[in-house]
Amino acid sequence: MADERRKDGTYAVSLQELLKNVTYRATREIAKLAISGVTSDSRAVTAGTLFVAVAGTAVDGHDYIDDAVRRGCAGVVLEKGRRLKTRALPLAIEVADSREALGLIAAAFWQEPARQMTMIGITGTNGKTTSAYLLEELIRQAGGRPGVIGTVNYRYGGKVLPAAHTTPPPETLQRLLREMADSGVTHVIMEVSSHALEQKRVAGLVFDVALFTNLSRDHLDFHGDMEAYYASKKRLFTEYLKPGGSAVVVDALAGDPWGGRLLTELAGGRGEKAPAILRCGLGEGAVALRSAREELSGMVLELHTHQGAMTIHSPLVGAFNVRNLLGVVAVAGALGYGPEAIAAGLQGASGAPGRLERIPSATGIEVFVDYAHTPDALENILRTLRQLARGRLIVVFGCGGDRDQGKRPQMGAIAGHLADVAVVTSDNPRSEEPGAIMAAIEQGLRATGMARRSLAMLQSHPAWQGYEVIPSRKAAIRAAIWHANPGDIVAICGKGHEDYQIVGKSRLFFDDRLVAREMLAMVRW
Repeated sequence: MADERRKDGTYAVSLQELLKNVTYRATREIAKLAISGVTSDSRAVTAGTLFVAVAGTAVDGHDYIDDAVRRGCAGVVLEKGRRLKTRALPLAIEVADSREALGLIAAAFWQEPARQMTMIGITGTNGKTTSAYLLEELIRQAGGRPGVIGTVNYRYGGKVLPAAHTTPPPETLQRLLREMADSGVTHVIMEVSSHALEQKRVAGLVFDVALFTNLSRDHLDFHGDMEAYYASKKRLFTEYLKPGGSAVVVDALAGDPWGGRLLTELAGGRGEKAPAILRCGLGEGAVALRSAREELSGMVLELHTHQGAMTIHSPLVGAFNVRNLLGVVAVAGALGYGPEAIAAGLQGASGAPGRLERIPSATGIEVFVDYAHTPDALENILRTLRQLARGRLIVVFGCGGDRDQGKRPQMGAIAGHLADVAVVTSDNPRSEEPGAIMAAIEQGLRATGMARRSLAMLQSHPAWQGYEVIPSRKAAIRAAIWHANPGDIVAICGKGHEDYQIVGKSRLFFDDRLVAREMLAMVRW
C-alpha cells in the first residue's frame, strides 16, 4: 500500500505516490519517505509535513521556507530557478509551477476523492450560487446526496461549514472532498471562481459537467481586463473538463457576447475528448426558452429540450433567474435526469439566501435583499423589480473598497436610470475611505440628472426622483424603509447573505436582512 490511514483519520502517504502526477527533480532519494501532511502555510507545518512554497498575490511562500524547516517539514516543493537564502533543506523538490503541483499533490494525498463522485463545476460572474442551490435541491429530490462548495458555505449530509473562499485552496478543497466522499456524497456542486482557475486551486480535479452562466464586469482589479477575465473562466472547460464531459453554456438572453464566443471556441474541439456542448437560450439549443410568465410570486417557463417539451414552475423571478434555470435544466439533463425529475426538483427550489430574498412584511412595502455588487447584477435586479413595482423603486447600495474602482460610477448611473430613489451607503470599505467610494458612485447618479434630496421630501412627493447619501449602512436601510410608502419596493443590494461588514481590517457583524426585519416591525400604516 502506498498510504496508510490512521485511526484518527489522518494519512501517512509515500512521497513517491504524492508526486506520481508531477514532473519534478528531487535532491535525494524519496522512495522510502512517508508524508503526514501537505500545506502551503508554513504555520501549519509539523514534523513529517511536505511544505509547498507558492507565490501568492500578497506574499511569497518561498520567503517562508526557513520557517517551515524550523517547524520540522519533511521536504520542500519549490519552483525551479529560485535562489534562496535559507538553511540547508531536508529535501528540495523542484517543479516548474508550484501552484499546480500543490493541487496535484493534495489530490494524491487525499486519495483523489473527486473520482468517487460526480463533479459539477459552475463558473460565471453572476448566477453561480443560485444555480448551485437549485441543482442541490433537484439532485436531493431525485434521490441523490449532493454536496456543495460555494460562496455562502460548504455543506453536505446535514453539515454546514463556513466558506472563507468561494473555491477553497487545494489543501482545504481536497480534504473537504475526502470528507464528502467518505460520508456518501454522490454529486459535488462547485462554484469555481476566476481567481481559483487563475491560481490553479482546482488542479488535480476534472469535472463531469461544467456550466458557464455569464460574464460581466467584475474582479478587474485582479484580472486587469475582460479578456484576461474571460480566459480564466474558459479554463474550466479547456483544462478541467473530463474527456467527453458536458459543457453547458447559457447564451443569447441578454446580448452577452461571451457565451456565444465560448460556444464557438469550444466547438473547435474534435475527437473523443471533445465535450458535448449544450447551448441554453432563445431559439434552438439543448434547452430553448419558448415563453415565460412572471409575477412577484414566481414564474412559469415553457421550454423545448432534447428530451422534449418541458414546463418549469419556479418561485424565482427575474430574467436573470430565467437564465439560471435554463442552465440548471441543461446540467440536470446532462447528468441523466428526465423531464419529470427536473420539473419536480425545481418546483419548490427557492434558490440561494440573499439572492432577491423577500423579507416578510405586513406593511404593504416589499423589501428584497440581494447580493448584487456588480453593474450587471444591479441592473438585472432593478429591471426585474421595476417591472413588478406598483409604487416607487427604492434602492440602497454601495461598493466594496480595495476592488475595481471603475464600476462605482457605472453602478451609480444604473441606479439613476432604473430606480426612483437611490440611497448610497457603505458596503465593505476595507482599507478605503467610505466617503471617497460613495463620492465615485455619486458621479454616476448625477450624470443621469438625478438630484440629491432628503428622503422625507421624496416620501411626501411620490412623483419626485432623487438620491441621498447615508454613510451608516444600518441608518441607510432604516431610512429607506421608514420613508417608503405602501406599494413601494425597497431593494437592499451588495451584501446579500453576508452577515458581516469589513471596515479596515475588522470584520464586524452586520446583516442586511436582520436590519430590514427589525425596521419593518417598527413601521405602521
